[in-house]
Amino acid sequence: MSDDKAIWPPIDPISAGLHGRCPRCGEGQLFSGFLTVGKRCANCGLDYSYADAGDGPAVFVILIIGFIVVGLALWMEVTLNPPLWLHFLLWIPLTLVLCLGALRLIKGVLLTLQYRNKAAEGRLDLGE
Repeated sequence: MSDDKAIWPPIDPISAGLHGRCPRCGEGQLFSGFLTVGKRCANCGLDYSYADAGDGPAVFVILIIGFIVVGLALWMEVTLNPPLWLHFLLWIPLTLVLCLGALRLIKGVLLTLQYRNKAAEGRLDLGE
């Protein structure tokens, strides 16, 4: 990622990521689909080719949503002792909805933080 020479006001990366906005101007759309990152910002022209969150968003979603759902399922089992079919009826749809909603939010935040901190692939300094 090359240095950004344009003069733009500072944008809060968390807010921009949660709203799916461009990390440089805060106006353009970051995503062209549900989880597909666009080619460039329609407002400021920032090239999104640097954007690669990898598996990071999925790991965070699995850990966070898994903790919440398993905790709630255990609490419900201990206090109410419902039948197994009720667990399936409640927790599988809840897990799917929470995971899909959180995945886009966390991916947006990680991509805007990647831009803000100028994160890139590691390179060896050969001293040349």
